[in-house]
Amino acid sequence: MSWLLVAVGGALGAAARYLLDRAIAIRQTSPFPVGTLVINVTGSIALGLLLGLAVAHQMPTSMVTVAGTGFLGAYTTFSTFTFETLRLLEDGAWRYAIWNLALSGPLSFTGALLAFLAVR
Repeated sequence: MSWLLVAVGGALGAAARYLLDRAIAIRQTSPFPVGTLVINVTGSIALGLLLGLAVAHQMPTSMVTVAGTGFLGAYTTFSTFTFETLRLLEDGAWRYAIWNLALSGPLSFTGALLAFLAVR
């Protein structure tokens, strides 16, 4: 039964990612992938909060599985980050590609760590 809950969480996470990315894209004029950056950083923060709460408050593992693996696993997207960075390089937008590489990992990790420490 857990697999079904993960699937439902995943469907909701994918839909949330799509809707947020579209909402950002219609306001964007730069080729920089702001939507993916926002999604990955907010997803990392949410995962840090979830794991911090799980550790501090003995949250059921099923909740962590559904929300973490299902929803947030589908919401965040390393493959899109990679594809968009490669596309920027192909288009000769080196500056944007370098900024994407420089910001995505550190901001996602720092957000997750700070969120985890804040609630644990």
